[in-house]
Amino acid sequence: MKHQNITYCLISSLLLAAGASLQANGKSFFPTYEEANSGAWQGIDYDGDPWVFNVSRPYFVTAGLQNRHLSLWASHGRYYYADRDVWKWQRPNLFCTNEDLFTQTIVVPYLIPMLQNAGAIVFTPRERDWQTNEIVIDNDDAVKSVYYFEKEGSKRWKNCDSVGFANRYRLKDGENPFRMGTVRQAKATKRKKTSQVSYQPRFMEAGKYAVYVSYQSLPKSVSDARYIVYHKGEATEFSVNQRMGGGTWVYLGTFDFDKGCNEFNRVVCTNKASRRGVVTTDAVRFGGGMGNIERGGYTSGLPRCLEGARYYAQWAGAPYKVYGGRKGENDYADDINTRSLMTNWLGGGSVYMPARKGKHVPIELSLALHSDAGYNRDGKTTFGALAICTTDYNDGILNSGISRFTSKDFARALRDNLVTDLTAQFGEFGKRYLWDRNYSETRLPEVPSAILEMLSHQNFPDMRIAQDPLGKFYIARSIYKTILRFVNSNHGTRYVVQPLAPQNFSVTQNQGVALLSWTAQLDKTEPSARPTSYIIYKAEGQGGFDNGTIVNTTRCQMQLEPGKLYHFKVAAVNAGGE
Repeated sequence: MKHQNITYCLISSLLLAAGASLQANGKSFFPTYEEANSGAWQGIDYDGDPWVFNVSRPYFVTAGLQNRHLSLWASHGRYYYADRDVWKWQRPNLFCTNEDLFTQTIVVPYLIPMLQNAGAIVFTPRERDWQTNEIVIDNDDAVKSVYYFEKEGSKRWKNCDSVGFANRYRLKDGENPFRMGTVRQAKATKRKKTSQVSYQPRFMEAGKYAVYVSYQSLPKSVSDARYIVYHKGEATEFSVNQRMGGGTWVYLGTFDFDKGCNEFNRVVCTNKASRRGVVTTDAVRFGGGMGNIERGGYTSGLPRCLEGARYYAQWAGAPYKVYGGRKGENDYADDINTRSLMTNWLGGGSVYMPARKGKHVPIELSLALHSDAGYNRDGKTTFGALAICTTDYNDGILNSGISRFTSKDFARALRDNLVTDLTAQFGEFGKRYLWDRNYSETRLPEVPSAILEMLSHQNFPDMRIAQDPLGKFYIARSIYKTILRFVNSNHGTRYVVQPLAPQNFSVTQNQGVALLSWTAQLDKTEPSARPTSYIIYKAEGQGGFDNGTIVNTTRCQMQLEPGKLYHFKVAAVNAGGE
């Protein structure tokens, strides 16, 4: 067997951990940062089952963002300009990129995984998967063959009264794919003999694919429907709260799949649940795919992840009023509003938006990430970060009744902490304004919200930081830490910063035994970010990585079978996550 030398980055698979916070003089000790006012939610909290939970993880986060539902997005995207009948970027090209493309290189591979690794359920109104292939398996497909298969146990599958998804190659403005099809349902059971629906695609290319499921939320829906994702022969199980979020795409995770069509690469929905009720199942989507919304008679011709939120909202089943307020005459304005309105559409009816109709997803925070902070004329110094909030709207009150000044606390903390963290890593980094102004992305959300202009894509010194992978990492880590502190301080709960990735990972083998060893990477700026344990992930042959094994030291041994190829990776964990 060849020696393996693999470093596992912080943005890898979602894993949660348990541990304890540091103590000083009998009180929890954390670094000094600009904080929100403690307890701003005034006792308002969500204590039900999470929208999505990875059951296969070997342990649980206790001091991170567990069961916190967040909405955030990467600024702009390709849009249709009706006046000239063309698709165009919302921002100009500068320094070999533009804001439409650049901001998602921080948000998607760095920030969202950090938040998920801390236990958060993250919604984003733009497609998050860069995979250009897309396969949708639906019960309404004309050809089911091996792709869609129902197995009945003690309960049988049948059509429910609600409408559901039906696949369409292209959609015209206003068409809703989640109003075109049917949905299957079965009574839930605790028994081992479960009823199942198998969604088995034919992958034309091996690779990483995001997995989305859809269902309908009914009065008797269960809060822990079980889904199993089979990826290269490994199985990862999820619990999905079907009492919320029905009638849209619900993200489970991103997985490696093999080329071809077989039972080792598929998704299975079962009717297993802990309580009586019903399980519904509709369609499963693999991969981000290409844009399929027609404007002016044709599509953008680009991957869906590069398009604006307006078009993803339509593909995800949002009502026309969420994304089509200008009746198809101004997609630019509609795209800006869609990001917040989609958040409200999902969050309406939850404890955080009780006076608004919606899908009851308990989203409690909204954040827009931009890079339009201006520029320095000298061309030699960084221009820095700018944050925006809106307090002078609806009498200064959010939907739940709390003050809009909570958003100002959030915006200030985002800006100040980013300046502090980037200055520590790269030298002096500019601090710009805290604007309290009327912007759509901070006015429309019914929960605390902010816009963070992380830096300036117009300023060359800023972009030298931002185009460095370490720069992207530290920008994302600063934002993650601010969200961690803001959410926990406003609920009056303790928090621990997730650790940095292990270093110096090596594998040697001797007489059929592999010795794995690594060293901890300590974060000098975060005393709580110490690993308390580690997770070893293993893959055999051409199979996928398993769900991990916990170890408490920086070395371990693995028994090997002769003639078989093994792959390993290691992650550090603590009470704040992975």
